[in-house]
Amino acid sequence: MTNLNVGVIMRPLGWVGVLLVVAGVIIVAMRGIPYTKSSNQVEVGPLKVTTQERGLVTPMYGVAAIVVGGVLVFAGRKRSA
Repeated sequence: MTNLNVGVIMRPLGWVGVLLVVAGVIIVAMRGIPYTKSSNQVEVGPLKVTTQERGLVTPMYGVAAIVVGGVLVFAGRKRSA
């Protein structure tokens, strides 16, 4: 009789690592992810002045997410008996 439970089981830490690897691959594949950040600068009565900053999550962060995710996947696995 074969036991299907023998092998490697991932802890929640490993699943976080998988999510980081997937996010990192998406960031690198898209060559960065642009974002816009809005904030209220001045509000006087009915007048509002807002600013918008545009930024980019660079592919360097994607590579870092892949490396950290790989470490978490490796650290989050455990051998079952």
